[in-house]
Amino acid sequence: MRNRLSRILHHTIRRQLTTITATTSHSTTIAAAAAALNMAQTQKPPKEIIIIGGGIIGCSAAYYLTRHPSYSPSTHRITLLEASSTNSGGRTADSITDPAALADPDPASKQHSSAAAAPRNPAHDGIAGGASGKAGGLLALWAFPKNIVRLSFRLHEELAREHGGETRWGYRRCHAAQVECRARLPGANNKNKNGDGNEGSAMETGEGKEKDEGKAGGTSAGSCKGLHKDHKKDMKALSALGAPSDLDWLDTQDALLGYEGMGSPEDTAQVHPELFTRSIAQLAEDNGVQIITGARVTSINFSAGQGDEKKVESVTYVRDGEGEEQHILPTTDCIVAAGPWTPRLLPQIPVTSSRAHSIVVRPPRPLSAYALFTSIALPRGFPQPGTGPLMRHATTVEPEIYARPDGTAYACGPTDQDEPLPATSTAEVRVDEARCDDIAAQIAGISEELDGTGQGQGEVLARQACYLPQGGPFIGPVPHMKGVVVAAGHTCWGIQNAPATGKLVSEIVLDGEARSARLGACDPASVVR
Repeated sequence: MRNRLSRILHHTIRRQLTTITATTSHSTTIAAAAAALNMAQTQKPPKEIIIIGGGIIGCSAAYYLTRHPSYSPSTHRITLLEASSTNSGGRTADSITDPAALADPDPASKQHSSAAAAPRNPAHDGIAGGASGKAGGLLALWAFPKNIVRLSFRLHEELAREHGGETRWGYRRCHAAQVECRARLPGANNKNKNGDGNEGSAMETGEGKEKDEGKAGGTSAGSCKGLHKDHKKDMKALSALGAPSDLDWLDTQDALLGYEGMGSPEDTAQVHPELFTRSIAQLAEDNGVQIITGARVTSINFSAGQGDEKKVESVTYVRDGEGEEQHILPTTDCIVAAGPWTPRLLPQIPVTSSRAHSIVVRPPRPLSAYALFTSIALPRGFPQPGTGPLMRHATTVEPEIYARPDGTAYACGPTDQDEPLPATSTAEVRVDEARCDDIAAQIAGISEELDGTGQGQGEVLARQACYLPQGGPFIGPVPHMKGVVVAAGHTCWGIQNAPATGKLVSEIVLDGEARSARLGACDPASVVR
């Protein structure tokens, strides 16, 4: 009897244990399935992000995508395609090819050798090949459009602080001003005067024997004038005009007529645009972005969507040296940052272009940090290198001049429409050297230290041209094209507004909306119906 009861009890306990085990296992399975379902619902699907354009806008978008909180190299593949594979387009053959190679203007400074900009990455040739490498690089809180300027100015400062921008891409605060000047005729720059302003003797002016010695290898009187200025007189002239005393690289006694401040280091700064763009591209690549240069996008491809909306599916491109062989990249998100070439892919985006010429001059010494918007009266008889004959009538020109911390100065002239936008890339941009020579002559007329015409103390290092994108900026999703975002048309403020644009684009792609600033009139929906 006892054995029978024992068997019944054992059997009952075994059944209960089996039931408990099955219930526990089932509960665990349900819990695991629920956790997996919850993870699947919260985890965002993988993205294939294609950026078209290797200027500062495209590179900034790449950079900020990799800094977004939800970015993961394992689930986000970012590819930047740049049509050009060279930075020589838009520059004359004798122009400098790598601004990072410029020597520090102060030989005693260890800054250049220890923390200077890295040499150009050959794999990145083509990056910053257009306006992003040939712009002035001015940053200002008084730029436009106002809805993104303040954000971008702050981001510039943060980028410089985080990545050593002062040495890596020449970030510094500076002054900006409008100056009214009167240019002097060539030859006036080389006339030395004694302390009372009267022309001195032949010996004092460098004429006669001393002049001949200068030609034989010594230092001519004309080439020393900037080192022997009467600085007390210059300071008095500047003070009388309300100009700061350290703006001593303009010929204040003869050329400067008026000065009006526009910006101070509180609200104005600058970068070297090519070094900045290349650095941002490198930082993006270091964090997982694939950069392909010499890759010209021929089409953005779509699949059918709902209603009149189509969805981006892939991007087709061809590579330099491969003929018309096509490469197709699967795409979930396409960012078009092709500057003035944007309408070639998105004809509904009203971006236009105009050509701008500029030069880079190396003066005999580092210049104080000023960006000058000039109005220069050219007298009758002033040379016109671009057209040959001397001017028959007086006129006024307005080149801009930016002193840079690398010991150079940048000067640009007006835009023109004489040459249409090249068909494919920055590599095809043509330089009108006569326009560059005009700029050189104009700034030489107001500053001997910037005179790179062969009669003064400066040396022209680069003659260049680029096409400015105009009409925008446009930042945001393109209506009726799901997955396509445009970031183009930034006018002359592209360098200034690039960080804000890149950050907003990263939010649009990864959050579904811009969060750091209002798009306002920058929204493509304002022009595309």
